[in-house]
Amino acid sequence: MTMTTPCVADLPGVIDIVASWQHEGLPVQVHPGDLGWYGRFGSEALAAALRVWVRDGDIVAVGLLDETGLIRMAVAPDSGDDDVLARRLADDFVGPLGDLLPAGRGVVEARYGRALRQALTDRGWATGDPWTPLRRDLSGPVPGPALRIEVVDSELVEDRVRVQAAAFAGSSFSAEGWRQLSQGHAYRTAQCLVGYDQAGAAVAAATVWSAGHGRPGLVEPLGVHGDHRGQGHGVSITLGAAEALRRQGCSSAMVATSSSNVAAVATYQAAGFVTSGEITDHCRP
Repeated sequence: MTMTTPCVADLPGVIDIVASWQHEGLPVQVHPGDLGWYGRFGSEALAAALRVWVRDGDIVAVGLLDETGLIRMAVAPDSGDDDVLARRLADDFVGPLGDLLPAGRGVVEARYGRALRQALTDRGWATGDPWTPLRRDLSGPVPGPALRIEVVDSELVEDRVRVQAAAFAGSSFSAEGWRQLSQGHAYRTAQCLVGYDQAGAAVAAATVWSAGHGRPGLVEPLGVHGDHRGQGHGVSITLGAAEALRRQGCSSAMVATSSSNVAAVATYQAAGFVTSGEITDHCRP
């Protein structure tokens, strides 16, 4: 088994494999949309942030090392109980990847795979803060949003960027970032959305990512302009995002938000999302 860093030319294949691992009934793990959103930094940066584990010529796990020192994992569905793979991954988190983590610390997002979670626990990794995964079934119609929802193109990019900046403090998103991600392989079946109120103001935004027909789609990210909160716009843009994924043939829409963000959890639940319980990441000792 080998761990490699892909090159830019490898990205479409890696993204397609991660897409093929998305199935209903499995815990939320890294989605091609997560890779696509990181693509706002450019294809070279995305390739450099990825690690791919290959056994007998097949990719069995993919990790994304993001800018915060978080290792976000996706494991092949038939390898969730593979103890050999789990031990190798856990060793690499401390060894080759450990050298890249800030000040010898780090967090692993390993939400799927009993064996991997157990291997981390056995090595003294502690549980981190709780997250709440939520899903909305898309087999039926989605109520229409109160906002006017527009799909972002080159003419609406500035509205998308302004909402992102006003919704998330310290946002690194930019018009150039949108151009970078929109040119990425994962964005072929993705859309950026902006919600406009009755006065024509851009008040909310989201990006939706499909993993293919009949598979769960991802909402990442979603936010409401700080000057327009408390008016139901969060529920409205969430419904618009869910409908966009339903039109693309996704089986469900999924998100994961920090459990401490009570308002976000309530917003998704008000838009018909349900959760099966909290999950935690693993913090390096």
